[in-house]
Amino acid sequence: MSGDGRAGVLETMRAVAWSFFGVRRRADHERDLQRLNPVHVIIAGVVGAAIFVGLLVALIRWVVSSGVAA
Repeated sequence: MSGDGRAGVLETMRAVAWSFFGVRRRADHERDLQRLNPVHVIIAGVVGAAIFVGLLVALIRWVVSSGVAA
């Protein structure tokens, strides 16, 4: 966290990760509205979604190549 009260990169990624699960406390949500930069949240959301899709694709390829589906 920087000295000006703004959230850092790690805090932004943590807030986006918890929001993927949909389990944010109201107090945390209110605090995030004050501290998080919307542009950083959008970037973190796109990166998080890309990682999630990449992991799903890798998992599917691994299952199909292992012969479990055959």
